[in-house]
Amino acid sequence: MTRWIGEIFTSDVGWAHLEALVDIETRMAGSDGEREAAALTRDALADVGARNARLESFEIQGWTRGESSITAGETTQECIALPRSPSANVSAPLVDLGYGLPDDFETADLEGAIAMVRSDIPEYADRYIHRREKYYHAVANGAVGFVYRNHVEGCLPPTGSVGTDDEPVGEIPAVGVSSEVGARLARRFDGDEVTLAVDAEIHEATSQNVHAELGPDTDERVLVTSHVDAHDIAEGALDNGAGTAMLVELATALASREADLETRVEFVAYGAEEVGLVGSTHHAETTDHETIKAIVNTDGVVRDRTLSMTTHGFDGLEAAADTVSERYDHPIETVPKLGPHSDHWSFVKWGVPGYHVTSTSDEVGRGWGHTFADTIEKLERRTLREQAVLLTDLVVELAREAVSIEHRTPDSIAADLESQGLAEGMRVTGDWPYET
Repeated sequence: MTRWIGEIFTSDVGWAHLEALVDIETRMAGSDGEREAAALTRDALADVGARNARLESFEIQGWTRGESSITAGETTQECIALPRSPSANVSAPLVDLGYGLPDDFETADLEGAIAMVRSDIPEYADRYIHRREKYYHAVANGAVGFVYRNHVEGCLPPTGSVGTDDEPVGEIPAVGVSSEVGARLARRFDGDEVTLAVDAEIHEATSQNVHAELGPDTDERVLVTSHVDAHDIAEGALDNGAGTAMLVELATALASREADLETRVEFVAYGAEEVGLVGSTHHAETTDHETIKAIVNTDGVVRDRTLSMTTHGFDGLEAAADTVSERYDHPIETVPKLGPHSDHWSFVKWGVPGYHVTSTSDEVGRGWGHTFADTIEKLERRTLREQAVLLTDLVVELAREAVSIEHRTPDSIAADLESQGLAEGMRVTGDWPYET
């Protein structure tokens, strides 16, 4: 029983895969580096014994970063373009909206202005306001440019995509600036005319999802997922090299426990997550939802030592996590609310049971994620191993024939989005998938 635990605690398979991923120059969606990372992940899954390891390609809207700048007064302030920003050069008054809450947009005059917002929210806010929601509030209120100001100190401009499924390229130029640059712009140039310039190449591109399998050849399956792409400005160690390393580590452990699997386990490392969940959306549109028993989506693991699992109102998922937590007398945080960000959402929004597996954190937002500082030395090998033990047993638990997890109706998911205050933001960003 315990031999497999010892094997995880002496395994370097997942960590070695993480090192291989972060050493690729870029894993930006649609790039050669993303394809190299996908191929490495396919080969790693095959090497540990998973069958039918393969890549499945799909077309995406490609975006390649050029130069960007903010000219304010006699100064030029450092910034980076947000992926899928259009190329543009606009001069307009800068309006600092602070946190950029919905009420802030309603009270400000943004017509023909450049809006600047922080990347965090205040303690009194009812809900987290995502970057894309702030961007589209700016668009809806007539802004001609968007500046996204990091709340994390350290001269770290944040990245993160704009655009929608229907219109992948955003409507106005958008850049990220560091906390320090944002403070300087607010102090010296709020209300003054500034010039925002973005140069980027929009082109056709191809991404791919990685698939492999273990366990019996049942129609029903448990999906273990991650995303292999990362933003082009850093190593993408936390987001989401660690999740893909975890996927490979779980495949290694489950291969040694394959006899314990009563349901097929399918491993999927998605492409193009960072530009709108494109890989998981492609998968969700081309597979039978009724055959998916549960999804274990690892995006944010290894960041801190205690696992946190958003369970999206599926009682069976919460019960399975509690069972594993009690079995090992080891804490696992469960969050019963909805979390519409990351690849599980492509399925959960239609009622498929799915976890978003992250790590507990007191920080607002991503911390080092989506910045130059997302590098491997922020992570610890022991954390990957500890979490791999719990997640391996969780997958075995979910695969048991006696464990039943009811799908939900899309109407019930929509109702929860309304009651939890998430529907408003999704409508603003064009992400509301329901007819009403």
